[in-house]
Order: sequence, then structure tokens, then C-alpha cells
Amino acid sequence: MAKTHPHIDDRIRAFIEKQKLFFVATAPSGDGGHVNLSPKGYDSFRILGPNEVAYLDLGGSGIETLAHVRQNGRITFMFCAFDGAANILRLYGQAEAVSFDEPGFADKLALFPDFPKARTIFTAKIDRIQDSCGWGVPFYDYAGERDQLIRANAHQSDEEWSERRYVSNAVSIDGLPGLVKPDAAE
Repeated sequence: MAKTHPHIDDRIRAFIEKQKLFFVATAPSGDGGHVNLSPKGYDSFRILGPNEVAYLDLGGSGIETLAHVRQNGRITFMFCAFDGAANILRLYGQAEAVSFDEPGFADKLALFPDFPKARTIFTAKIDRIQDSCGWGVPFYDYAGERDQLIRANAHQSDEEWSERRYVSNAVSIDGLPGLVKPDAAE
């Protein structure tokens, strides 16, 4: 049976901090469009307060999360226990985003000192916290992080990396705006 919580307490914080994988879900407004669900790893999630969180988005092939958040702000985070006691935790909220080329990004990036390059940092005000049994989630053993994304980001100069972001992340699969090069926006 699902249970709701008014805020992220010490028990919930400990559960979140133990997880090596979480999922981020967003969707565009209206009847059309695609729901986006993305797995996230690394040490890329922070609890900022009892009802506020942040996560670091290193970048990828799509721009759905950013496009959806900029359109309507809705976001859901999900954590599953793959070891220990069964549990699924969802955090529902309204998010804001700041990307690498926008004012305030450096301040947000300071929350994640191990990452010199990131595409976007999302912060979310959480208005619903719910956990459920998780009995259907299998056990999995954590073997470590994949390093390809970190290596790919480190391999490119800042200019090459940002240009690739603008080219490959300009528009979501539903045609919503993604990253816009600052001089192109004028």
C-alpha cells in the first residue's frame, strides 16, 4: 500500500542516498507528445531541503526533460530498492532548469564538484512524496558506474562540447525547443 509523506525525512534521505540509480519522468502538456523516462546514475542527485532537490544532467542524445520542464515544469523522480528491503519512492514536483550557457549555472554546478561539465541542472520543489511496497522489483548487484559519458565529455574541448549540445539538443522529439545558442536567440 502506498504511503505519502509531508517531506524528505532522515529515513527517506538515507534511502535516496543509498541508491545508485534513479529515474526522471516528464511529459509535454496536452493530449499529444511523448512521456519521457530517463535512467540516471553517477552521484548526480542532491537533497537541498525537506521539499527541494536537484539533479545534474550530463547530457545525452535527447533533450526531452529540459523541453518538458521549460514547457510545464512537471517532473517525477523514482528510486527503487534493488537490494535490502523492498521499496519504491517517487518524488513529484515542479522543476526549473538552468543550462550551461545561462546565468546562475556555475552556482548550481557547485552542488556537484566532481563534474566539470554538465548540460543542465534541474531543481525541483517537491509537492508529493510517496513510497510503495516495491515487491515486484528484483534484486540487482551494483557493479560500478559506466565511464563512457564522463570520458566523452572530458575528451572534447569546452567549445566542441557546447557546439555539439546546440546541434544535437536543439529540439525535442515532439518539436519543443531545447537548447538555443545565445547568439541565435537574439
